[in-house]
Amino acid sequence: MTRWSGARRTPPGRTKRRIPGWLEILLLAAVALVVSIVVKTFFVQMFFVPSASMEPLFVTDDRILVQKVSYWSGDVERGDVVVFEDPGGWLEPQPELNGVQQLLSTIGLYPTGGHLVKRVVGVGGDHVVCCDAEGRVTVNDVPLEEDYLADGKRQRTFDVTVPEGRLWVMGDNRANSEDSRYHQNLPGEGSIPRDNVVGKVWAVVWPFDRLDVLDRPETYEQVLDPPG
Repeated sequence: MTRWSGARRTPPGRTKRRIPGWLEILLLAAVALVVSIVVKTFFVQMFFVPSASMEPLFVTDDRILVQKVSYWSGDVERGDVVVFEDPGGWLEPQPELNGVQQLLSTIGLYPTGGHLVKRVVGVGGDHVVCCDAEGRVTVNDVPLEEDYLADGKRQRTFDVTVPEGRLWVMGDNRANSEDSRYHQNLPGEGSIPRDNVVGKVWAVVWPFDRLDVLDRPETYEQVLDPPG
């Protein structure tokens, strides 16, 4: 009796075709490239911190990871630290990337310029004021206890109601941050479009001695939405 093994046998005189090694490497590289682009577009992206405006949370040249998942079904919240595209007039013209830098930027392996990182202090409809009798920023009449700031200085007083669909953003280093306070002469009176937000900063990943995962300050939990 012949036992049937279930395996297909290669006919005599024929050999199985194998993909050439060089082609296999190209296919693997193409798959890795597609995966990298998908990850950068929908999940996480690396940026570098260009200035001291967010000290002490970030210092110049820190590498930060920005995750986008939080905003798939939720909205930007007060206290979030976000990366956003320049709404126009905030940054000096950026130098062009060379070919290699552009390629690495496309797949998320080179920090992207032309963006800013700030903390969201007010969202659409909020009444944001600086300052109360104790020098604190208030949001909808609730004073913020901002123990994350570089110092207690508050340059430039302001009293704004954030338009719907826009955000009021400020740096943690208030004495050295050209944020919403300094662009009230532009469309939106200093606020930025919500649609310009790339994502929420999740962590500092470089240098290694500054590795850190961000949390939203509890003080923003006390702020209520404006009436109406």
